[in-house]
Amino acid sequence: MRRPAVVTAIALGGFFFVGISLFLARGLSATSNERSEVVEVLEAQARGDADAVLSHLPECRAVAACVSSVRARTPRLRKAGNIEVLTYDPSVQLAITEQRATGRVAWRIGAGLPIVQCVRVLRRGAMQGAEVELISISPPIGREAPCA
Repeated sequence: MRRPAVVTAIALGGFFFVGISLFLARGLSATSNERSEVVEVLEAQARGDADAVLSHLPECRAVAACVSSVRARTPRLRKAGNIEVLTYDPSVQLAITEQRATGRVAWRIGAGLPIVQCVRVLRRGAMQGAEVELISISPPIGREAPCA
C-alpha cells in the first residue's frame, strides 16, 4: 500500500473507534442515570413525599389511577433514616433504540427489612440522547419475587 492510503486508513479507523467508544459510553452512562433517578424516588418515598415521587414519574402523573396509587402507598413507606440500595437490576444494560423495560430495586431504610419494588422505565437509545424517564414504581413486592 502507498503511504497516503495507510495514513487515511489509520485516520478512518481511529475516527470510527472514537465514535463507537463515545456512543457506547453515552449508552452505558444511561444505566447510572437510571439508578440515580430511582434513588431519588426512593428517598422521596422514605420521606413520605408523594408529590416528589410523582415529580419523577411524568407518565404516572397523567393517569388518575397511578396518581392515587402513589398517594396511597407513599405514606406507608415513610420512615426516618437513610436509605440504602441493596441491589438494583436496571431495566436494560444498553439501549440502542427506545425501550420500555422494568428494573428491580431492593432497598431499606436504616436497619429495617428490605423493600423490593419494580420500576418501569423508558430508555431512549444512545442515538436519541441516552435519556432515561421513569414511568412508574410498583407497590412493594415479595423479597424474592421477580418483576413481571
